[in-house]
Amino acid sequence: MITIAIVFIIYLALMVAIGFKFYSKTSDLNDYFLGGRNLGSWLTALSAQASDMSGWLLIGLPGTAYVIYAGTSEAIWTAIGLVIGTYLNWLFVAKRLRKYTEVSGDSITIPDFFENRFKDKKHILRILSAVFIMIFFLVYTSSQFSAAAKLFSTVFGLNYVTGLIVGAAIIVSYTALGGFSAVCWTDAIQGGIMFFALMAIPFMALYEMGGIGEVSSRLAELTPESLGFFPMKNGAVDSMLLASGLGWGLGYFGQPHILTRFMAIQSPDMIRKSRIIAMIWVIITLTAAVAIGVIGKAYMPDLIDGETIYMAMIDAMFPDIIAGILLTAILAAIMSTASSQLLVTASSVSRDLYALLFKKSTEGTAIVWVSRITVLVVSLIAIALALDANSSVFGLVACAWGGFGAAFGPLLLFSLFWKRITLQGAVAGMITGGVVDLLWYSMKSHGGVFAVYEIIPGFIASAAVIVIVSLCTRLPQEIADEFEESKKPWAQK
Repeated sequence: MITIAIVFIIYLALMVAIGFKFYSKTSDLNDYFLGGRNLGSWLTALSAQASDMSGWLLIGLPGTAYVIYAGTSEAIWTAIGLVIGTYLNWLFVAKRLRKYTEVSGDSITIPDFFENRFKDKKHILRILSAVFIMIFFLVYTSSQFSAAAKLFSTVFGLNYVTGLIVGAAIIVSYTALGGFSAVCWTDAIQGGIMFFALMAIPFMALYEMGGIGEVSSRLAELTPESLGFFPMKNGAVDSMLLASGLGWGLGYFGQPHILTRFMAIQSPDMIRKSRIIAMIWVIITLTAAVAIGVIGKAYMPDLIDGETIYMAMIDAMFPDIIAGILLTAILAAIMSTASSQLLVTASSVSRDLYALLFKKSTEGTAIVWVSRITVLVVSLIAIALALDANSSVFGLVACAWGGFGAAFGPLLLFSLFWKRITLQGAVAGMITGGVVDLLWYSMKSHGGVFAVYEIIPGFIASAAVIVIVSLCTRLPQEIADEFEESKKPWAQK
């Protein structure tokens, strides 16, 4: 236990040191929120995927797969949906967004881009975006704090609330200090740790149990059901669960903490290389995460909380020093995502609300300090939301992921690829997507059609409203001209 604690301390000290390193280099909002648009291919890819997957990858997804067999099917199709969504996001959105955000007023946040894209002089889109970002990122960040609490309580026997506070304090420290550059560098390091840790666990468990045949035999003893590729219900394919799993892929188009990585890469021409790196990372890690849940059920079938399977397997299979290194992968996953989410929330509060409502300049160090204070305040609220020790990391992430996908996803896609979209269509679509998602989520307990993942009806409703309202309103020529300008070959400034 002492050895594991020492490994944790060394790792955390390194992460905070990176925050201090970039503290003196962060003088304005472009530096703090986009790192001066100077990320390389590897850094962009690893940072995007590490901030994407979160503690959910090592806790929530394996925990779902651990529930043989309905949960396993859900985990498999969720992973498939995420792989497809990742690929489409990198293929169609990344390059176009990088170019358009520079053409459209040199936007440095997603609310910035929406406002500049539609010449929204009344700042309606900026304020709406900030509100949705605060709502959904509070839930998202609380899920990461909950994952940190489970880690510290499982590994060190800490009280859940104590673990919650310790984890939050670590994340806040380097996010507030170094801003985007610190977060991206720590994300890249953490992405590498997550990659190798996820591969090590299932292979070691298979070796100890004697191979796949023994795993299958143990699982067969637990239930008469066979592990099928498709989710089944009453003898037929469960279309609701299948659609819900694949629906996770729609969420990628609306996640601000992922989209900002596309905006920050040095050149759009570097995105193809980033896409290849990202796809290799995401396919391997998602496959390994599901495998940990399934193999873990055979290895340790009696866990009360399946979301602790990754930690329990490490504790059972490895000596303390190796266990400490592998357990830092959970910290890596939690910290990479939570820090990114806090940074985006801070940008919305400081730039999209504070500067706008109080008519303050967005230049200089004063606004950066407002952002740092926002990180602290938002973290305190997220801690309060995560105080329930029975919180499901998978469920909290699903709620926030669906909200962003429905509110921002259709609007972003139409903004990038459809010239005819108008400001009125954009406002109506964002409100519709966010509201439908929240209402559908609140009706989940009723079952039936409401059992389908809320992102799907929210996404469809938003897209339909955007098209209908846009076709019924006038498109200013200035917006149409800028759209055409954004399609021209990119020239570095």
